[in-house]
Amino acid sequence: MKKDIILAGVGGQGILSIANVIGEAAVKENLYLKQAEVHGMSQRGGDVQSNLRISDTPVHSDLISLRGADLIISMEPMECLRYLPYLAKDGWVVTNTTPFINIPNYPSEKELMDELEKIENLVAFNMDEMAKKIGSPRSSNMILLGAASPFLDINPSALEEGVETLFKRKGDKIVELNIMAFREGRAATVDFLKERNIF
Repeated sequence: MKKDIILAGVGGQGILSIANVIGEAAVKENLYLKQAEVHGMSQRGGDVQSNLRISDTPVHSDLISLRGADLIISMEPMECLRYLPYLAKDGWVVTNTTPFINIPNYPSEKELMDELEKIENLVAFNMDEMAKKIGSPRSSNMILLGAASPFLDINPSALEEGVETLFKRKGDKIVELNIMAFREGRAATVDFLKERNIF
């Protein structure tokens, strides 16, 4: 088992929380893990990106090469497109479609969607809207994690334990909401893949 994952987003969207949950779950599953992070300035809407390499054999480098990523997980559509040169030919992209407009020349929604539709292996939906529907607007990152989970080769229960570990200091209600968000995201991707006879 080997997974090279790029996580991308904008500061403050919770990308590093996703990385922490995946890392926690990987350790529980006795997998090897290497991680490299670039932290943007959340108050300025800066780029946040993480290379996450998981394997059942030792991992020697923490950086993913061009065309080396099995999976791109993104909280933001333009940030997803920024890292496409790293995606392997048979890799998957899982992205939120809600834009975070942080620059004056941010592309139009149509331009973004046109580019996303060119990606062969794509799961993309409005995760912010789904988070609002379950009554937890701040948990869109856990919906994204759930949506990406079918591609991680990590037991979903280990990921849920990672979610609990991350949020337990905030109380049971926050833990429950974030696990619900994770499950909603996972269900959305599983349904999408079943419709296409992939899962």
